[in-house]
Formats: sequence, C-alpha cells, structure tokens
Amino acid sequence: MRIDEKFLTEQLKYALDGVDLPFLGRRTRGKVRDLYTVGDKLVMIATDRLSAFDHILGLVPCKGQVLNELALFWFEQTRDIIPNAVLESPDPNVTIARRCTPLLVEVIVRGYITGVTGTSLWQRYSAGEREVYGIQFPNGLRKNDQLPAPIITPTTKAADGAHDALITPSAIVAQGLATAAQWEQVATAALALFARGQEIAARGGLVLVDTKYEFGLLPDGTVALIDEIHTPDSSRFWVAATLEDRRAAEQEPENFDKEFVRLYYAAQGYTGDGAPFPLPPALAVQAAERYIRAYERITRLPFMPAAMPAGARIASTMRRWADAQGE
Repeated sequence: MRIDEKFLTEQLKYALDGVDLPFLGRRTRGKVRDLYTVGDKLVMIATDRLSAFDHILGLVPCKGQVLNELALFWFEQTRDIIPNAVLESPDPNVTIARRCTPLLVEVIVRGYITGVTGTSLWQRYSAGEREVYGIQFPNGLRKNDQLPAPIITPTTKAADGAHDALITPSAIVAQGLATAAQWEQVATAALALFARGQEIAARGGLVLVDTKYEFGLLPDGTVALIDEIHTPDSSRFWVAATLEDRRAAEQEPENFDKEFVRLYYAAQGYTGDGAPFPLPPALAVQAAERYIRAYERITRLPFMPAAMPAGARIASTMRRWADAQGE
C-alpha cells in the first residue's frame, strides 16, 4: 500500500474523533485518548485528535494508530530501565494497562533549548529569564542550541482546558505530589529513558530533542512509566542530517513531530490564548506524513494502516475483549 498525500487526504474522512463503548462503562475523554476503567485494568484508545497549546486543534488521519504502536515499541525497548503499566494491545489503536495512581507531574526532559509554548524553555529564556525551573542558565544561548547535558523541567499536570504550570523538584515534594524517594527514582529513570531514546532515534537518523514522561504507582507502590513514551505527540524529533546546515542558515530544524503545527499556528499569531482556529486539512495531512515517517525511522518497520473506519473496528475488537474478561 502506497501511503502518500493522496491516500492520507482520502483518510481524512475516517479520522477518529473518539469511540463510545458503553459496554466498557463510563468513558473519560482525554486530550488524545479515550479511557475506560474495567476492573483493575485501564483501556486506552488512541484517537486521531491533535492537541497543542492545551487545546484540541483537529484530527490527523492514522495518528492514533501511529501513537499506540510506536508507544508499544518504546515500552518494550525500555522495560529494563523502569517497569511500565502495559499488559496487552488487542487492537492497533488500543492498549490495556494496569490501573495506576498517577503522579500529578509531567516530567519533561530537554536536550536543547527550543519551543514556542508558554512553558517552553526558549520562550522563558528569550523573555529574559535566566533561572527557569530552578535551573540557572548562562547568557548568550540561541534558540535550538544543545544544552551541555539533558535537564529535567517538570510541570504540573493540568486538568482539561487549563494550562500546565512550571514547578521545581523541591516544590513537587513540598506539595506532596511525590515523596523525595519517589521523585529521585522518577528523575533517575527519566534521564535514563531519554538517553535510551536518543540512542535508538539516532539509528533512524533522528535527534530526540525533548520529551514528556508520566509516571504512576502500581498497586504495590512500585513507580512505573504510564501513558506513552517517545511519540511525535510527546517528543520533538529533528532530522540529524540537516540540523547543522539549517541552524547555520538560521532556519528551524526539519522535524518529525507536531512542532511544525505549533510553528504554523504561532506564525498566524496564535500561541495559546483563547480558542484556536481549526486545523487546516492540508496541515493535518502533512502532520500525518510526519508521524508515519517518524514511526518508520524509529522502528525500521513499514507502517501498515489498520482497517477503516477505525471506530467500528475498535468497537468489534473490544466487544470480544470484554466478553473474554468474563470467561
């Protein structure tokens, strides 16, 4: 199957906004995933919704499948670093995970100074701040410069519609979001995960620039990696081969993530305040192309779109899964 602009444009009509499965119970609609709690399991359905600036901008064809399958790849590649909550994947868009108690902190690891959102390191630095997230930065840094070593810049995990806020590690412990021992384990794991991510991304000619991790506690209190890992939704990936030439020409790096969507919106004057304008269809198709290319570079496997429409397929699969739970 040839996955090109024509194919993805045709898939726009099948883009998955959500899946309502009453037989699984009450649906919780996150920014990108629809969630169901079934006993001690969490059913996570990756939709095609694209979120940026803490808003849903629109739908990107095939995005949910890319996210789910790429996250599963990374979870398998990092099991030796920290446990994760994944149990199985009965459908290309679905992951079944153990229920965890989330730590209400988004753990962002940055290897470069970049970004256009209000919580991005570059936006804070370019506004004149030199101490950000409790870290002191020198004068003279330029956008997209590599940092001497990766750093952790946590934010609070905001409810839907609210903006994430900067927070320091000491405040995380002081506010009871994690114990000192839990935060030490989280921070150590986050840096190790990032190093593994950079190593594997480099094999596909990509630079893992920064990323977001989420952690939770398993029923026995073990700290585990949850949600997703190293996808174009939660990470920035730059093309290594063109990075230095584009920097020398003062151009933005060539990217395989949703940063180019953020840059497009920023160029139109939107940076997160108020309601965003709808995601243009052509931009949605370009986003889909980049997500798929990132998947293929990282996994070294061709992306194989699952049967469409996804909603009907997922409903059928999950009905069988739910029936099997009662056996």
